[in-house]
Amino acid sequence: MGAGRVDGRGHAGRGPRRATARPGVNRLLRWPRAVYDLLVAHRSVLFDVALALITTGVELGLLFDDATPIGVVPVVVTVLVGCVLLVRRRAPLVVLGAACAGAAVLVPLGYSPGGAPVVVALASVADLRDRRVSAAALVPTALFLLSASISSLPIPIGAWALGSYLQTRRRYTWALEERAATLEREREQLDQLAAARERTSIARELHDIVAHSVTVMLIGVRGARDVLPTEPRVAAETLERVEASAEQSLAELRRILGLLRTSDSNAPWRPQPSLDQLAELVSGYRTAGMPVRLELTGEARALADGLELSAYRIVEEALTNVLKHTDPTQVTVTLDYGRTRLDVTVEDDGDSRDPVSSAVGHGILGMRERAAVAGGSLDARHTDSGFRVTARLPVEDAA
Repeated sequence: MGAGRVDGRGHAGRGPRRATARPGVNRLLRWPRAVYDLLVAHRSVLFDVALALITTGVELGLLFDDATPIGVVPVVVTVLVGCVLLVRRRAPLVVLGAACAGAAVLVPLGYSPGGAPVVVALASVADLRDRRVSAAALVPTALFLLSASISSLPIPIGAWALGSYLQTRRRYTWALEERAATLEREREQLDQLAAARERTSIARELHDIVAHSVTVMLIGVRGARDVLPTEPRVAAETLERVEASAEQSLAELRRILGLLRTSDSNAPWRPQPSLDQLAELVSGYRTAGMPVRLELTGEARALADGLELSAYRIVEEALTNVLKHTDPTQVTVTLDYGRTRLDVTVEDDGDSRDPVSSAVGHGILGMRERAAVAGGSLDARHTDSGFRVTARLPVEDAA
């Protein structure tokens, strides 16, 4: 049978029981951590208390080192001055004055104070106040200690130098921390800007690919449907071109998604289109039924890859907008190669069926962004005969 073990006290069990800590032990283990947290939270106060106690003890030891009979007055004055040291962070100049006053009271009574509270107060002034203020306080304090035969000049000067060093070190540490915090904020802002630019670039590429291809395929399918009863061969050829366009679009989407999913910087990258392929692009739209022609003026030449890509995408998006929103009888794509500028113009004579989308849709925005990235500008507006998009892109002087 599957009965469990029975221990010596008659309790059934299936194995050794896991030991658990008792509440008293847990509270005991939490004690050191609580003490540590308390010390960290009040470390400056504890330091000041310890400094005041040590300074008072040293001063009493120096005061009665010459076997002078201990009196009530020097002890009270020394203890009071030691208590005043507890507020050295809030009022260091007041503490320095009180320490000097205490020593000034004891000297006429025949006692020889050691000057420890005065030295600590002077170092506190140099640490916590402006350098000019602490230097101004050093001179009378040093003269007082010297005239009262309490200490020589090197001691107050050394105390002032120590306090000045602590102040410089603290300010340097603060400057480093502030600089590190500023750099961290700037890094986060740069990361956010880079991510935003990357998202915009990806959205623009996806829009260019999808909008262009889907529009061409839609027009092709409609045309094939119209001629299918009368010219099945033409319809079949049109559908073949639609199929080829769909396969190309899927390949482009897979490429972009693959690049987004991989962290390998050597991932295969399909060459971006250039102006050499513009005639093929225009031919594809013409095949889809758009009456479009390409005109070149000026001396055609190879330009920067980024500029050619921007010009190509602007023409592609402008033709897509014409195909979606107008029914033109003529569309003209013009490339004007100037000495320092490339002018790209796409003009149609159709009436826009959706002028709002044409003017302010994502397509126009994307074209403006591309022109801006290339350092140029873009103008899109209705004309007396239709709609015109003009991009002015700067190029380097070939001369």
